[in-house]
Amino acid sequence: MSFKIGMKVHGTVTGIQPYGVFLDIGEHMQGLIHISECQTGFVDDLYKIFRVGQTVSALIIDIDEYSGKISLSTRSTDVNLEILRRPKSFRPKRIHYWTDYRLNIGFTSLARAKGGWMRDAQNFFS
Repeated sequence: MSFKIGMKVHGTVTGIQPYGVFLDIGEHMQGLIHISECQTGFVDDLYKIFRVGQTVSALIIDIDEYSGKISLSTRSTDVNLEILRRPKSFRPKRIHYWTDYRLNIGFTSLARAKGGWMRDAQNFFS
C-alpha cells in the first residue's frame, strides 16, 4: 500500500511530544499529528487527548516528497483534491495544503466547542 494525501489511516500512538503525536501507520512508516491538527481549538496538554498504545484514525494531509515524512490530522475530515489536480503552472508557488482544504469546517466547530471552553474558564476563574 502506498500512502497518498487524502487517505484515512488507522495507527497506534508510539510517542507524544510537546509539538505533536507520532503514529505507527504500518509498512514501517510513522506519521506526525502536529499539535495544531489534533483538535479544533487550543490544546494545552496532548496527554489529555492521546496515550501511547492508543489506536487513532487520522487523515493524511501532506507527504514530504523528499524526506517521505507524513503529516496527519485528527481535526480535518476531508482533503480538497482539486488543489492537487491542478496543473503545476496554475498552482501558487507556495501552497499550504493544510489550510486550503479546511474551508468546509467554518465556525461550526468553534461554536460546538465554545460551551466547553466557557465552562472551563468559569471553573478556572471561580
